[in-house]
Amino acid sequence: MNSGQTAASMNVVIFGATGMVGQGALRECLLDPDVRQVLAIGRRPMGRTHEKLRELVLPDPGDLSGVEPELRGLDACLFCVGASSAGMNEESYTRLTFDLTLAVARTLVRLNPGMTFVFVSGMGTDSTERGRLMWARVKGRTENALRQLPFKRTYMMRPGVIIPLHGIQSRTTWIRVLCTLTRPFHRGLRTLLPNHVTTTEILGRAMIAIARHGYPRWILETRDINTAGASERSH
Repeated sequence: MNSGQTAASMNVVIFGATGMVGQGALRECLLDPDVRQVLAIGRRPMGRTHEKLRELVLPDPGDLSGVEPELRGLDACLFCVGASSAGMNEESYTRLTFDLTLAVARTLVRLNPGMTFVFVSGMGTDSTERGRLMWARVKGRTENALRQLPFKRTYMMRPGVIIPLHGIQSRTTWIRVLCTLTRPFHRGLRTLLPNHVTTTEILGRAMIAIARHGYPRWILETRDINTAGASERSH
């Protein structure tokens, strides 16, 4: 622990901080007084600065061999990289999901065995790895492989519908359009479907909460995410 760092403070690394989920995680980390430093790693620059924020732009975020000295002393990884499976075969989707995640995780656990690893998966992920939906099988295989690594703790976030807040937008065109069209109904959706709908703010807070305090289950469905995020709001 660095001099002056409190027992509750954390050094956090975020992968995928330019995506919708990653933007939410980054925002909440920068606002949280107990998150001491944030390291964001991705393929493209974020175009923002903050006293707590460091950024590494890498052509291949799965190859961390050249930046390992920057990766020590981390308490939590929020892995928010997500790729749509639309139009992709299983081999390509596996490369972007399973291979990338495990390459990062294996490096981080070697350098930070006391780390908590939080993986943003998705509602409907198939833990058996044998279902008919390709993306769900690959996500399930990724979750299962992460559980075998010797992290202090690993958690899988399986959100359903995610409503972006605070000016955050998805890079995926159809998701941006859908969010715009449904904006008048967002509050109602959250009230009517609390087990299926969350927000970027709550999801970001939930990731910080479970990294800091843990959670009774290693798979968090939307209702768990909302519970953990609400508890962190009152922290």
